[in-house]
Amino acid sequence: IEAIIENKEIKQKVFADLEAIVSEECIIASNTSSISITSISSNLKNSSRFLGIHFFNPAPLMPLVEIIPGLLTKEEFPQKIYDLMKSWGKIPVIAEDLPRFIVNRIARPFYGEALRIVEEKIATVEQVDEAMRTIGNFKMGPFELMDLIGIDINFSVTKTVYADYFYDPKYKPS
Repeated sequence: IEAIIENKEIKQKVFADLEAIVSEECIIASNTSSISITSISSNLKNSSRFLGIHFFNPAPLMPLVEIIPGLLTKEEFPQKIYDLMKSWGKIPVIAEDLPRFIVNRIARPFYGEALRIVEEKIATVEQVDEAMRTIGNFKMGPFELMDLIGIDINFSVTKTVYADYFYDPKYKPS
């Protein structure tokens, strides 16, 4: 399971290199949160063994895992990975290979609104995070989570989602 920068070309290079050294039976997966699984696997010799396994941050605390089959993923692999994730104590969901899958459809506006609140000087970063933790009962505030994920990764994902959804203003990067 790869977990590197949200850049399709870099991921494709990593998977092409990886495919050359792992066994034919090896299932390979990306932890991408926004890039099409089918597009990442388009350069592979065997796209049928490729899928997305998107863990949520912080992974040790968050049980949710999205499993995203690509168009060419073997039919039995999503269920196989679903069962594996259950055995790890995770809560898996199988998502379609559509831009931003399930959670980023919710997360992108969440981060965007938090950023706008601070930009408009309605509240500080600390106030937004505190409100979401204490009042919203979130494990982390949006700024803490963006920092944990990495501001660069979060920005890259936001740009991808914004473009993939035809520049819908609700996904506009800050």
